Amino acid sequence: MEGPWLRFGLRVWAIALLFFLFFPIALVIIYAFNVSTIQSWPIPGITLKWFPQTWQDPEVRRALVLSLQAGLLATAAALLLGSMAAFAIHRFQFFGREAISFFFVLPLALPGIITGMALNSFFAFNQVTFSLWTIVIGHATFCIVIVYNNVLARLRRTSSSLIEAAMDLGASGWQAFRDVTFPLISTALVAGALLAFALSFDEVIVTTFTAGAQNTLPLWIFGAIRLGQRLPEVNVVVFFVILITIIPVVVASRLTGGGAAGRVEAVAAAEEV
Repeated sequence: MEGPWLRFGLRVWAIALLFFLFFPIALVIIYAFNVSTIQSWPIPGITLKWFPQTWQDPEVRRALVLSLQAGLLATAAALLLGSMAAFAIHRFQFFGREAISFFFVLPLALPGIITGMALNSFFAFNQVTFSLWTIVIGHATFCIVIVYNNVLARLRRTSSSLIEAAMDLGASGWQAFRDVTFPLISTALVAGALLAFALSFDEVIVTTFTAGAQNTLPLWIFGAIRLGQRLPEVNVVVFFVILITIIPVVVASRLTGGGAAGRVEAVAAAEEV
């Protein structure tokens, strides 16, 4: 049985851990409003002048557009390929099925530098010019895993009897997918897409090896910090990157916490009672 001191110690540990994780993020957000170009504490004053100045920087706008394009295209590719792979693994039994499932998850487990170097060598060997599409291919390697895991987990939670019932009532394979399967996995698809976009948008390591001379927003941040230049603009950009990254993750976590599959399972359980 847990004693009061154990509960108190766990709470203190949890608070300390959250402080350690989120205090640097909060500090960067505060520095985005710092009136001074020198990052010191306490800040001498608060201003909004860095926000319009950052937006007027054409280099920042180009990096933002490139990041959005790469994120959206990589997410679209992940949705198509990841969901197809999840259906194949879930619905069919074939030799090497578990091995293929393992290889789908492997890119997410591998260090990004290995994936980046491998893709860089592949593009150089085949004389592929670095462009937006090389970035998209690099990001899709790990975005596919996110969608694949979400859809596969939802399919495993979905009762196959619902699809069989639809088929027994005369529905074709496409109708069963449209009216039964797709509504059940829709929240998993949206959650996977949001997480994939968030990962793609702030990816640095793989992008470094696949972008060539281009700069996505995270690469621009990395270069500016490394050179110690335009730190106020960097803080503003980081502030918006945090917002763009956190919002999809929060929405995805809310979606994966329930959704159509959970409601269908609750109704089925109630009917059995």
